[in-house]
Amino acid sequence: MRRAGALLVSALLALAVSGCATVSYYWQAAMGQFDVGRLARPIDEVLSDTATSPDLRRRLEYAMRVRDFASRELGLPDNRSYRRYADLKRPYVVWNVFAAPELSLKLRSECFPVAGCVVYRGYFDPRDAERHAAELRAAGLDVYVGGVPAYSTLGWFADPLLNTFIRYPDLEIARLVFHELAHQVAYVKDDSTFNESFAVAVEEEGLRRWVAGNASASEKQRFEAFRARRRELVALLQSTRRQLRAAYDGGPDDDARRAAKRAALSATVADYERLKAGWRLTPAETRAYDDWVLKDLNNAKLGSIATYTQRVAQFSALLRGAGGDMSEFFSQVKTLAARPKAEREMRLDALAPVFERSGS
Repeated sequence: MRRAGALLVSALLALAVSGCATVSYYWQAAMGQFDVGRLARPIDEVLSDTATSPDLRRRLEYAMRVRDFASRELGLPDNRSYRRYADLKRPYVVWNVFAAPELSLKLRSECFPVAGCVVYRGYFDPRDAERHAAELRAAGLDVYVGGVPAYSTLGWFADPLLNTFIRYPDLEIARLVFHELAHQVAYVKDDSTFNESFAVAVEEEGLRRWVAGNASASEKQRFEAFRARRRELVALLQSTRRQLRAAYDGGPDDDARRAAKRAALSATVADYERLKAGWRLTPAETRAYDDWVLKDLNNAKLGSIATYTQRVAQFSALLRGAGGDMSEFFSQVKTLAARPKAEREMRLDALAPVFERSGS
């Protein structure tokens, strides 16, 4: 914690010449991360606290089993991450702001020390996120603000379990732990799609193995239903991106491109409603999917979703090629991560069938 804190302070001092807005942003990031660490308590301490509710105690015990499984069975880092708990008294740990031009799917990049360039800017206070979003909207950009229940500090800090996701369904807790630990295995500066798609591939494999040995029959059934819904929804949104890309590249003028955009997004909403009708969702599940699909459906939101899904099929193929051996898989991913971006993408492209690549 002390070494990472010193690095953050050094970064702030180095950026002081960049202007007040830059220093203000890094200051909120440093103080936000400091606050997360300050509030974190060892799990054993929380479990022994008589004020801890039975429900929270059960969820923390479950998360500890997941955490041990992650290192023992998946080969994910065996360190202090997710062995402490912090109650932040808010629904999300950060709010990420994504932006893209009105007639382009290319997300706006933000560049930082250590992390490199990523396709979002994160804020610990939602009011700061909305202020930044308003500035981007005023500049004519499509904007999406998404609450984030967990993130990885790439091993610089011992990331804790958080109240922002500890009351999620059990398999969601497992998914998040597997995903965030994966970022400590391999991370490439300036390539959010590589990083997030790799982590999603790890979470999917981790969930498959966890469910096989640790879930009830009903949980397995719900898991398979969730996976089917996710595949259908991702396929729909990939189709929307293909339509938009064709419209933006081939429209005779901006007015025609805007009309094609409105038509594609309207068709997506109608197709989603038809999909949803066959899913037999609970009211809570319906609200969650509606918020995800219907609210702020624009270039920025579609880009944020693509970042997490665009290369998952290729990483999954790489894992199958390694015979399901996670150690060998991680070794191959690290080798890929060390190569120039053009070579990484060429090698990943060779791993998936044409129909999968066409959805990227």
